[in-house]
Amino acid sequence: MWTTHRTRRDLMADGMTARDITAAVRAGALIRARRDRYLPPETPDAVVRAVRVGGRLTCLSLLQHLEVFVETNARLHVHLDTRMSRMRSPHDRRRKLDLKNLHGTRLHWLAMPNDPGAATCTDLVVALAHAVLCQPPRAAIASIDSALNKKLIRSEQLSSIFEILPAKYAVLASLVDGRAQSGPETLVRLMLAGLGCSTRLQVEFENVGFVDLVADGWLVIECDSKEFHSDWDQQVKDYQRDLELARQGYAVLRLTASDILFRPDDVLAALRGLLTQRTKR
Repeated sequence: MWTTHRTRRDLMADGMTARDITAAVRAGALIRARRDRYLPPETPDAVVRAVRVGGRLTCLSLLQHLEVFVETNARLHVHLDTRMSRMRSPHDRRRKLDLKNLHGTRLHWLAMPNDPGAATCTDLVVALAHAVLCQPPRAAIASIDSALNKKLIRSEQLSSIFEILPAKYAVLASLVDGRAQSGPETLVRLMLAGLGCSTRLQVEFENVGFVDLVADGWLVIECDSKEFHSDWDQQVKDYQRDLELARQGYAVLRLTASDILFRPDDVLAALRGLLTQRTKR
């Protein structure tokens, strides 16, 4: 397993000699991430680079690896002990980390509630707390929703996330809802809340199945991703669902995940236009 690193002492306690360790590193059977830190060959690259720096993978980097929603991320997020001083480049263990030019590395110093020991990654609760600090509030809530929905954390652990954070972030806890099936769905839910709408998630309709959201009791909103809605057969099924929903008296608005993520102002304007016109009528 790559969830913990091994030291030279650990390996020798398992019966390896110094020559065995050197041979294993040369053969690719062990990765020497940094001085006295060894990892198995199947260790993900992001984890290797985090250990090479001198810490452990966290925040958006860890969430991406676990397929938890993050809005966007191109940096390596590393948690470091506050006493850590011998940091190395994530790309070369022989080079010191240049703190003035981190080259896409984000360092996190937030204290961990428990000693991480030899862990190569932070606890997910800690990673989510870091993600709150590294994302806009709506995206942070979407990440927590995603972790809950995937059952990677339990609802009773939510308080632990916000206990790690400064008090001003506590207001976000009441906005978390693990029923959301995707990050874009959470983002739309929060837009609707900002418009003062009543919203229900994952509502089941006869002859239709579950829909993503229902706003103000009449507008069905589906958040479609390319992964699940790109082929024609699936599009035909979607049209048939929309037809049945119309027969039952519901309007349907389909939004693409890319529009929700990258054109949020347009999506918000569309929601406001539909909901405002209904109110006027």
